Amino acid sequence: MKASSVLAILALAGAANLSGLASAQDCPLSKGSCSDQKVALTPASHEMADDIVDTAVKAGKFNTLAAALKAAGLVETLKGAGPFTVFAPTDEAFAKLPKGTVDELLKPENKAKLAAILTYHVVPGSVMASDVTKLSNATTVNGQRVDIKTAGGKVMIDGATVTAADVKTSNGVIHVIDTVIMPSTDDVVDTAVKAGSFKTLAAALKAAGLVEALKGAGPFTVFAPTDEAFAKLPKGTLDDLLKPENKEKLVSILKYHVVSGRVFSTDAVAAKHAKTLQGGEVKITSEGGVKIDNAAVTTADLDASNGVIHVIDTVIMPKSK
Repeated sequence: MKASSVLAILALAGAANLSGLASAQDCPLSKGSCSDQKVALTPASHEMADDIVDTAVKAGKFNTLAAALKAAGLVETLKGAGPFTVFAPTDEAFAKLPKGTVDELLKPENKAKLAAILTYHVVPGSVMASDVTKLSNATTVNGQRVDIKTAGGKVMIDGATVTAADVKTSNGVIHVIDTVIMPSTDDVVDTAVKAGSFKTLAAALKAAGLVEALKGAGPFTVFAPTDEAFAKLPKGTLDDLLKPENKEKLVSILKYHVVSGRVFSTDAVAAKHAKTLQGGEVKITSEGGVKIDNAAVTTADLDASNGVIHVIDTVIMPKSK
């Protein structure tokens, strides 16, 4: 099975009551603000003639978001057919960022970084509040996933609180949030290095000449063995692999730990197999915990700017040809 076949956007379905949030039904947004809403949005008509961008602009509380969408070249995209679900930060949310951050992001040279942040606020499809509260996470247009928590009558998207929900538009729905949420800006290599438990893996990638490749656009899915995983190898094995004359063998082993595409754990388990960059296939099972071949996944779904990392407790070896 090709790696691309295991990629899928999370199904955003289900139903649950959303307590503590003003919805289009609980608080008619077209009639003005409600006491428990921080932002009042006013869709133009029952025909919902306004798209997501126009609805936000007319609300008057999303001037910074509108400017950011323009600078990132995303206005036309979000005026398209969609549908889209937008977690929309207010002007006050952008104002909470460190001083100078917005001005820096709006510079032409930072267009790609700005686009990555903004697309992290967008989920494909029209996801109503009742659906959102049923989820623990959702895959964004950015490729990374946002965490979703519901507690104490509040819905949290990463670290942001939803302050108004279910603002329907002609091409999707808007949920207003009080904080700008940020995707990971570290690639898979830097994410592993910063974790502090992958010094051996980092050294192996360097010896194999794979660091620059895994810092590329990707996306990649990396089954990352910890230092303890490498320590389980027979004595002397690692030292031999790190020798220049064994570079080809080391490259083969490391590539066996990498799958093309961003494959989250739920998709991986459903696929049961995944083709690696080495050319061989890893077997994925879920009985008694998720396993990649004979390695147990100890931590799953660590987002990186160019992929996702699943931490494993054993170095997996490609099958002999």
